[in-house]
Amino acid sequence: MHMADALLSPAVGGSMWAASAGAIAYSSAKVRRELDDRKVPLMGVLGAFLFAAQMINFSIPGTGSSGHLGGGLLLAILLGPHAAFLTIASVLIVQALFFADGGLLALGCNIFNMGFFPAFVVYPFIYRNLAGSCPGRGRETWVTVLCAVIGLQLGPFAVVLETVASGIAELPFGTFLLLMLPIHLAIGVVEGVVTAAIVSFVRKARPEILEPAATAAPAGGVWPLRRVLLGFLLLAVVTGGVVSAFASKDPDGLEWAIARITGGSELKARGALHQSLARLQDTVALFPEYDFRSSALKPEPAAAPRAERPLSVHPGTSLAGMIGSLAVLLLVVASGLFLKKRNLRKAYGIH
Repeated sequence: MHMADALLSPAVGGSMWAASAGAIAYSSAKVRRELDDRKVPLMGVLGAFLFAAQMINFSIPGTGSSGHLGGGLLLAILLGPHAAFLTIASVLIVQALFFADGGLLALGCNIFNMGFFPAFVVYPFIYRNLAGSCPGRGRETWVTVLCAVIGLQLGPFAVVLETVASGIAELPFGTFLLLMLPIHLAIGVVEGVVTAAIVSFVRKARPEILEPAATAAPAGGVWPLRRVLLGFLLLAVVTGGVVSAFASKDPDGLEWAIARITGGSELKARGALHQSLARLQDTVALFPEYDFRSSALKPEPAAAPRAERPLSVHPGTSLAGMIGSLAVLLLVVASGLFLKKRNLRKAYGIH
């Protein structure tokens, strides 16, 4: 659901940049006051895992489309809304700058659509109220799936609104909406099941991560916190470095919906700002489309029937997955340490 710049006018893109920047500033201030020694590394490894997980597009049977995890709800449950939003923003910034995944003008929209709704709408107002303080496994599972679905409906709905507000006549509101919402309903169900499984594991391994008020009490769980962090980090390496090479090549839900409306043609960005940002992104992207530059520039071969397509593994994709996960880890940890240092300086009156 990463939007491209061609879907946005400068006015809408700039407005969403301002909205996301304000949410980042607000979240930074909240995290600075709440930050503890445990949360910084947890933010880092979960950010690395989310980057890798978003590389895994899974096919949606019978549609010719694919989807990937958004991860917003998962991070909100494990980190709280403010730390989750900062972590998601970090993932999307790395994706846009170094992998050309999502446009630079559209970065504000992508951060808002994929971060704000799960962190500041779905998690506090729906998930926490339905799940309660100590949900049973069955209740936790269905609430998580329901909330993932809601989040994966709000985000695409915002994409449609932002596109229509930008005056993109090729994508009529009603037609675009009727394609976007159903396809992301299926993606939301998969995301909910995966999120519920991970939350269930964390609740057994380190329940105090989900119940911060219990941190003063003796830590429970069957795994030391270090093993949980290493587990997520290892999962990020395996997912980004190995599994990502076998991800579905079908278009994601947004690309699929656009292709159904326009007949398969890509929308072209026409403005001077769009072209300048595209050149900038081409310059800074180390692994465009998660592959070596030479591979990304090669034209795609004519599509063969699915049963006849050879299974191809791209070493560039594996390398991109590992480098991207490491970049997110370093960015999130550096940001957390910076906020923590500022908090200590403020506490001791150092300017």
